[in-house]
Amino acid sequence: MRAVAESCHMPLDLTATFGTTRPVVGMIHLPPLPGAPGYDPDRGREAVLERALADAHTLADGSVDGVIVENYGDAPFHAEDVPKHVVAEMTRVATAVCETVDCPVGINVLRNDAAAALSVAAAVGAAFVRVNVHTGARVTDQGVIEGRAAETVRLRDRIDTDVAVLADVAVKHSVSLGERDLGPAVADAIDRGRADGLVVSGPATGAVTDAEDLRTVAAVRDDTDPDVPVFVGSGVTADSVADLLSVADGAIVGTAFKQDGETTNPVDPERVADVVAATPDG
Repeated sequence: MRAVAESCHMPLDLTATFGTTRPVVGMIHLPPLPGAPGYDPDRGREAVLERALADAHTLADGSVDGVIVENYGDAPFHAEDVPKHVVAEMTRVATAVCETVDCPVGINVLRNDAAAALSVAAAVGAAFVRVNVHTGARVTDQGVIEGRAAETVRLRDRIDTDVAVLADVAVKHSVSLGERDLGPAVADAIDRGRADGLVVSGPATGAVTDAEDLRTVAAVRDDTDPDVPVFVGSGVTADSVADLLSVADGAIVGTAFKQDGETTNPVDPERVADVVAATPDG
């Protein structure tokens, strides 16, 4: 475990965690869980688990460096506090994924339940969580969501875990609540939010990440704490991964890995192979 004095901020060590300085992390987008409008009771929980494990196997066989389990199918999302049954369902699936793959596993509980994500991650032995709004405030389709960095970082200490926090900066499907430059938001996420890593994405799922935004985040990170890794969070393809990773330290890939490039489809092994083959050695 992290020493108490260091527990609030220890940047994610990419080599120690992923075995590379340029990790590619694949998304396991879960189908709707029980209780969500799109859940299929005829197929039941086993279908959710089977789909998750099939995608996990395909990603791992394709040599990705890590995976993230996310309740993508649960729209419309709860803003900040998912029901307890969602936590239970995600813990069940994440446990099975951790037992299936050898690479690091991350957890993201949409829309922004960092406490649930951290709790699931600690329970199943996951390496990190993604928090969409860790600091600041964003206007989203769930309304205004405020970051709860103070609660998240303190919870990590209380439940005795060293799970890393990857914080989105200007997360997709949202706009800033007020007029604020990207640079100060990045510095605050690191210095005041104690984020262990940053994620930069485009405006929507699968959308291209703005190159200028990525360069700005990387530059401010360099000035604030160069040990904090920056991940590209959307729009990564086999054609763009090399250029993006000339600026960013890692990539989180979802849509580009799916059959026909559709986010809700199963993972396509050929698409995984194409992106991994185009990724610079790290």
